[in-house]
Amino acid sequence: MAPIVLYGTKFCPFCIAARLLLNAKGVDFQDISVDNNRNLRVQIAERSGRNTVPQIWVGERHIGGYTDLQKLALSDDLDRLLNTDPIQSKCTLSID
Repeated sequence: MAPIVLYGTKFCPFCIAARLLLNAKGVDFQDISVDNNRNLRVQIAERSGRNTVPQIWVGERHIGGYTDLQKLALSDDLDRLLNTDPIQSKCTLSID
């Protein structure tokens, strides 16, 4: 499984919901706080093209925020992505 990284804040309701969803899936993920790190928040915004939190990556693939993660979960695409070989984690699942 590719590593999962969530950049978020401690009290953002969407960050909390994303953590709950990932925990419910039983997956390990790295939870990186941007609460007191403006430089990191700017870097994540530049990397993702979004200035909101959470921002979630599975391997090198940018998933987006909570609503994007939720869409993947509801369509079962998240399970497929999480169970994909890390080398194949750049697969093209549409989130549009």
